[in-house]
This record gives sequence, structure tokens and C-alpha cells, in this order.
Amino acid sequence: MEFKFIDEKTTHPLIDHFYQLKISKSDLPFKTLIVPPVQTTVTYVFCDDYQLSERGKNKILYKDLTLTGIMYGVYYVSITNESENLGFSLRPTALYKILGKDISSYNNSHINFKEIDKDLNDKLCTLFKKYRTNIDVFVSEIYNLLDKYPLTENKFTKFIDNAINYIKKKDGLLSVNDLLEVVPLSQKSLESHFKKIIGITPGKYIRQHRFLTLMKKYQSKKIELSDLIHQFNYYDASHFGRDFKLFMGQTPRQYFQKDYPLIKKYLIE
Repeated sequence: MEFKFIDEKTTHPLIDHFYQLKISKSDLPFKTLIVPPVQTTVTYVFCDDYQLSERGKNKILYKDLTLTGIMYGVYYVSITNESENLGFSLRPTALYKILGKDISSYNNSHINFKEIDKDLNDKLCTLFKKYRTNIDVFVSEIYNLLDKYPLTENKFTKFIDNAINYIKKKDGLLSVNDLLEVVPLSQKSLESHFKKIIGITPGKYIRQHRFLTLMKKYQSKKIELSDLIHQFNYYDASHFGRDFKLFMGQTPRQYFQKDYPLIKKYLIE
């Protein structure tokens, strides 16, 4: 299994980072849990077979150009054939700006991109296939395509961008009421526009971002887990355990008894 970030320090307004995952014959069968980032992802699955996503009882087969919506809670991916996944994660408001649609309809799912926007799907597929073996050119061409793409931007996308930046600045250590101090909206309006533009409610986004930030700090060995629990305002081990079970699919003890090489690679701060 080979995983790497590509141009993860990008300052592009729509793309957070690119990534590449290669599964070889010696890795098969490959199954791993995925700690869900609070992002939507566009991935081309180069594989002769479908890949399988499992979230509870929900099972989805996917291949080719796929949009992964925000996944709230842990899910598992199974791969039974040699493959390469090449893709990019979008900044929180980017998918709404690109599509101009309610993003919450894509939550907890993997969708063939041509079902969402056939014209953009065709353009992206051309770039993925043509420049797959020349990553630097591929990245540059994706930027060029999106730089010319007409975007949906208004006062609400600006407000939600400000809210996201504030959540990140605070590492998720805040409440929804705190966002009302930086966004000139009522709580009801904030909840409505946040869900439409981001995909989930601000409360869920804060909860997931806080946990993901904690796990990144732990995997980067910046601080002991017991100290992080208090630093990230978990009241006690039981409170932390509930979030751990939601986002990791198991108890802390169960998780730390196993090895998850993919998680260790992408949860590096």
C-alpha cells in the first residue's frame, strides 16, 4: 500500500490537497476503516473492479470518477483488485461554489460524477486519464480547469467561509453560538445555509473537526492522548469514548490494539 499527499500545501481557493493511493497485489484483499475528513473528495478509481464502501448496513460500489460527499461517522473501504486512486479534496465551500446545488444531498455517499455534472465529469476524466503518469502537469491542469469555471459566490458563501475559518482557528473548541459572533446571521439562518453549502449542520461540523484535529495531533505524536482529551474539552473518558466510537467505529482500546497503516499516513498534521 502506497499513500501520499500531493501539493497538500496548496493555497488554491477550491482545492485543499491532492492524494494518491496505490494498492498492489501483495496488499490484497485490502480493507481499512476511514476516519472521515470534513471534506468532499473527487477521486478517479483506476481499477478493473469496483471498490466497496460500507457504512453500517449501507454498502456502495464505486469506480471511475467518483464524488465522495461528507461522511459523518466511520466507514470502511474494501479493495479486491490492484488499483490506483488519484484525487483531490475540496475546501469546505468549494463543491457548492462549483455546482451551485444543495450539498447535503451528497452526504454519506459515493456517487459517479457523471450523474452530478456530465460536462464537468467529461473534462475531469480527460485530465485524470491523460496526465495520470505526470502528476505535476495533472495538478496544474486541474487548477487551470477550475480557475476558469463559473462559481456560485454570494454573501452567504462568504459568511460560511468565515465561520469555517473560525472553527479551524479554534480547533473546533467552540459552540454554534460562538459562530453567531462572527457571522451576521440568526442561528436558524446559519444552520440552514451552513447545511446547504457545507453539507452538514455547524454542530456536526464542529464535532467532527474537533475529533479529527485531536487524532492528527495524536498521530503526529505532539502530545499524549490523555492530555489531548482534556485539551479538547472532553468532560471525561466516557464523553471521549462516544466520539471515538462514532468516528473510529470501535473503542479506543480496540483501535490501539490494531495497526492501520493508511490512517497513520493521512492523519499526519
